Amino acid sequence: MTRFQYTALNDSGETISGALEAESEAMLLRLLEEKRLFPVSVRGDAKSRGNRLGFHRRVRGRDLGIMYGQLADLIGSGVPLLRALDSLIRSTVSTSLVAILKEIRASVADGKSLTESLRAFPKVFPALHVAMVQAGERAAFMEQVLRSLAEFLERLDELRSKVLGALIYPALLTVVGTAVMIGALIFFVPRFEPLLANAHKPLPTEIIFGLSRILRSYWYVLLVLAAIGTAAGWTSLTSQKARRWTEYWRLKVPVVGSALRLLAITRFCRILGTMLANGVPLLQALKISKDATGSLLLAERIAEATESVRDGKRLSEPLAEGGFIPEQILAMIAVAEESNKLDKVLLQIADTVERRTNRTVDQAVRLVEPAILCVVAAGIGFLALGLLLPIFTLASSLGTR
Repeated sequence: MTRFQYTALNDSGETISGALEAESEAMLLRLLEEKRLFPVSVRGDAKSRGNRLGFHRRVRGRDLGIMYGQLADLIGSGVPLLRALDSLIRSTVSTSLVAILKEIRASVADGKSLTESLRAFPKVFPALHVAMVQAGERAAFMEQVLRSLAEFLERLDELRSKVLGALIYPALLTVVGTAVMIGALIFFVPRFEPLLANAHKPLPTEIIFGLSRILRSYWYVLLVLAAIGTAAGWTSLTSQKARRWTEYWRLKVPVVGSALRLLAITRFCRILGTMLANGVPLLQALKISKDATGSLLLAERIAEATESVRDGKRLSEPLAEGGFIPEQILAMIAVAEESNKLDKVLLQIADTVERRTNRTVDQAVRLVEPAILCVVAAGIGFLALGLLLPIFTLASSLGTR
């Protein structure tokens, strides 16, 4: 229910102002008519609406993709938009998406377009989705646009699941290895200190005992410093300069940097190609894809390409600067511009680069896993060496006596 502020005239011609809650503006007008009031002005309470929508959690991309596919099927079968939205409200599993669909249905019933209704929820429907739906409404091919969005979100979800799934095992190894080392320093190492109090301690033993004492005596200081460091790092990464520097060095990491670069290129090509294939103008598509690549360095190249296209120049030339995009992809884009097949070629590039990305991610994971195992083994080996060296020294000195 939306809270509306209204100004109306009664039968005596007196001006009356007030507030009522209704599902839509049309329902509010019926309520005022029942009260024998003639509305002069009506506006929704944005604060009330925002507070209500604030309780909605974010909608998953997978749920949005399913919703777009179902809406495409309904519209393709000739079902009117309002009836199609009613059907989606009844069949959608996500409670958050159901609440938003009800708001959209009420907005469409008030005479607004689907584009305007979606634009009211920018956190759920990004500019990419809104622009494609707007193009579909203008050119009367809404079904194709919705199917393209469903396929696009499905591919993004598959790629995201692939990357996250590949990172689970290395992350688990890191957490378990760190926990084992900290636990050993806190609970295991102190048992050896009384035994080795009078023994000669080599440097590894002194380091291990020192770390153990610091962890046991100043753990709260370390927690505060870690929290401050995390907050400072997070704050610094919000600046564009820090993010650019971080991404620059991250891309220098062997294999991992290549995978991150290919992910950004895949996202850019698929977003731009999908929007062009569905009638979105090139300049608008470039502006939206710039903000959706997830890479600041690539976004800078796209911004320069947008200005180049606005001046009547080619798209591929500014994209070549900086060496972010490989030469083979740039050559394909240049040929596509000449043959006026940019949308199809971009989608082909996205499919090809996505396959390369999957192989690169698999390769990176195969390299990261043994690297983490080596680091964990080296830490545990250093711990064992530091504890066993003085014991061996003590035993050998007793043997000589």
